[in-house]
Amino acid sequence: MKLIDLYAKLKKDISYIEKELERSIDSDHALLREASLHLLKAGGKRIRPVFVLLGAKFGTYDLEKIKHVAVPLELIHMASLVHDDVIDDALTRRGQLTVRSKWDNRIAMYTGDYIFAKALSVATQLPNPAVHQILSKAIVEMSIGEMEQIRFFFHAEQTVRDYLLRIKRKTALLIAISCQLGAIAAGAEDAIARKLYSFGYNVGMAFQVRDDLLDLCGTEKEIGKPPGSDIKQGNITIPVIFALREPHLREPVLKELNRIQEADGQTDVSYFIEMIRGSRGIQLAEQLASRYIDKAIAALDGVPNIQAKKDLIGVAHFIGNRSY
Repeated sequence: MKLIDLYAKLKKDISYIEKELERSIDSDHALLREASLHLLKAGGKRIRPVFVLLGAKFGTYDLEKIKHVAVPLELIHMASLVHDDVIDDALTRRGQLTVRSKWDNRIAMYTGDYIFAKALSVATQLPNPAVHQILSKAIVEMSIGEMEQIRFFFHAEQTVRDYLLRIKRKTALLIAISCQLGAIAAGAEDAIARKLYSFGYNVGMAFQVRDDLLDLCGTEKEIGKPPGSDIKQGNITIPVIFALREPHLREPVLKELNRIQEADGQTDVSYFIEMIRGSRGIQLAEQLASRYIDKAIAALDGVPNIQAKKDLIGVAHFIGNRSY
């Protein structure tokens, strides 16, 4: 399945959500509006709203209700990206200037805070306490994930478990609740919502592993930023953790990590990338992503065999093999 085919089927509803996103960030404050709109117009795959829409297909599909979940989830994701770019000193994202780059860090931080607040404001229009509890818990967990990432910068002794818990909080959780809340907003059965959560969690884990692989194996054109951005900020991802287990690579990789850290990331990392690409870390990370995709598809056992189920499986396969 090509993702473009699914987007074509959902084009009308995705366009509607896009308009609602733009409407939700409107502000009387010109700079807040301009900075928020700049981020929105930078684009993105809108994967989270798509998962909300597909999850809602298992209940009573009412876009006027579902939008109160789809919009906040994408806004929360957008806000986290603005804050990430400040932490990472990122100049570009998806080939466009970041908010911090176009304005400055202070504007970026307040823009992120504003978008977070707007997300919660939109969600309150859905009078279901469970939705608000799930959203607020997810934001708390995402914040912990971000703090843990900072804590583990350049920490070469971190374990696979450390990494997996971090990406669960940073990435997988928001995708998991996108599937879950779509079903809840549509009044689907609790058992189905739980299965969709499990599906989304496993897809989200695979999504982040693939993202970390792309940072090391992709091109700037493919990923919209220079390769090696993660390691420049000290973020040691799963291919590197696996590579550090190889006796002949451990010392050279540690030496490069120390050099990059001493240069505060302001250095060429091409040799580091070359070493990791030549390690088994890439293959092992790819296998890990594939296992998560298999688990995601297995989680849909017992879910009604409607078109949305087939579409979810198609999206899972796309994520497991994506190159951008």
